[in-house]
Amino acid sequence: MNKFWSEAVKRTEPYVPGEQLNDPEIIKLNTNENPYGPSPKVTEAVETELKRKLHLYPSPGADELREAIAQYYELEQNQVFIGNGSDEVLAFSFMAFFDQDSKIRFPAITYSFYPVYAKLFNIPYEKIPLNHDFTIPAADFCDTEGGVLIANPNAPTGLYLTIEAVEAIVQDNPNCVVIIDEAYIDFAPASAVPLVKHYPNLLIVQTMSKSRSLAGLRVGFAIGDSGLIEALNRVKDSFNSYTIDRLALAGASAAIKDDAHFNETTDKIAQTREWLTGEMRNRGFTVLPSHANFILVSHERQSAAVLYQRLKQEKYLVRHFNKPGIENHLRITIGTDEQMTLFLKALDRIMETTATNHYEE
Repeated sequence: MNKFWSEAVKRTEPYVPGEQLNDPEIIKLNTNENPYGPSPKVTEAVETELKRKLHLYPSPGADELREAIAQYYELEQNQVFIGNGSDEVLAFSFMAFFDQDSKIRFPAITYSFYPVYAKLFNIPYEKIPLNHDFTIPAADFCDTEGGVLIANPNAPTGLYLTIEAVEAIVQDNPNCVVIIDEAYIDFAPASAVPLVKHYPNLLIVQTMSKSRSLAGLRVGFAIGDSGLIEALNRVKDSFNSYTIDRLALAGASAAIKDDAHFNETTDKIAQTREWLTGEMRNRGFTVLPSHANFILVSHERQSAAVLYQRLKQEKYLVRHFNKPGIENHLRITIGTDEQMTLFLKALDRIMETTATNHYEE
């Protein structure tokens, strides 16, 4: 710890992202990237922008993309905020809506960036334990003093909270902002975006990284009442007016307009997810019923930590969270059918070896 560090830095425990190994033979199933890549229209738009406008600053308000998202969701442009990835949108939201004298609530097992932001901005918080089946106890988020933050579908469980349950939470917290982090919503039944028209305290945060295959461009957005969006813009413009570069704006605008590619890839990922869920259960794994582009699994006779290391040796990266409640679980991103077939073969080899060694002992 350096003597020049501020108190905020001293109390911060930084988020630890999934491994990004520079090995072309590695099959990455650890950071929930889309295996099918972006729409060809994205590539075309980025290449066009690359050739002609990089000497000019981008639009501070990301007007073209805001308009595209507003049209997609049948909203007004002033109900949309664009950020440099949904993580930045979340960080700005902590500064815009949460205070240091009121506790916010989020699930005890969820996206691990939430407590990082809370500590960085000195926001008090309460972690709400999940039910025994990993579902979110919606009733425990009622009458919150400082704010509510829920990932839906939740990460890393993949479990989905119904729109009715989300609306009940929003209704029961009229005096604070309820943020629904919908990073994986495009693999789930329905978004809570339609509720925004009825509740001025609801903010929806989404990303272009997962379903739109733009993890490398860093684009996220928020949807909410114009008053909430104005607050986010005030925070953004106090840091950097030009948070989104021209290439990201061009690519994201093209992506949001290509429904055919979006529907084809998200449908395929959902189909592969259901097939993989059945295959893992056939091998004795407990698999939570995911509505995301990943599954969370455990095995009563297999150590998740050992499986993680053995899979890594086989050139497969999955995510192991060494945290209370999920320490013996692995999160597996849904890849292509070919990738998942090869993954299962590697897993079978590992489990056969593990079973043999156990028998010999």
